[in-house]
Amino acid sequence: MEQEEKQKMKSKGSEERWRGAIGNITEMYTNLESLQKLLLKKAVFVDEDTFAKASVTSEQSRTIKVLEQRVETLEKELDAAITAAAHARTEKRQAEAAQKAAELRAQDITKELENTTNVFKLHMEELRAKQEEISKRDNEIKLLEAIIQTLGGKESHSTNG
Repeated sequence: MEQEEKQKMKSKGSEERWRGAIGNITEMYTNLESLQKLLLKKAVFVDEDTFAKASVTSEQSRTIKVLEQRVETLEKELDAAITAAAHARTEKRQAEAAQKAAELRAQDITKELENTTNVFKLHMEELRAKQEEISKRDNEIKLLEAIIQTLGGKESHSTNG
């Protein structure tokens, strides 16, 4: 912000100098134009020195017009450059904001993935524990079936014997 204010102040001072220069040139142009009109209306015959001065004045008048047009062109270019710079700063800020939002979203997704991974690990531990319990009970059932068969076999031997 401070830099933008400095730039504005610098631009404002530069703008005032340009306006002052344009004002001076315009005033010179007006004076020369008045002198030229006066010479054209009043003087029919002039000596060489006066004619030379009038020619110089006329040339200066044309030069002043060209310079005024150049100043106007430069002012327009400067305004366009300032506008483009402001636009570029705005786009940069928007891009930075979008990047920050994307980074925050990536962090959120990473946290969500970590949480999902932890939940998955817990479920896997539960499944392993249940599998062990099922396996243990299965072994107990097989043991009980073996005992029953053994006892059942003795009964049939006892009944037969």
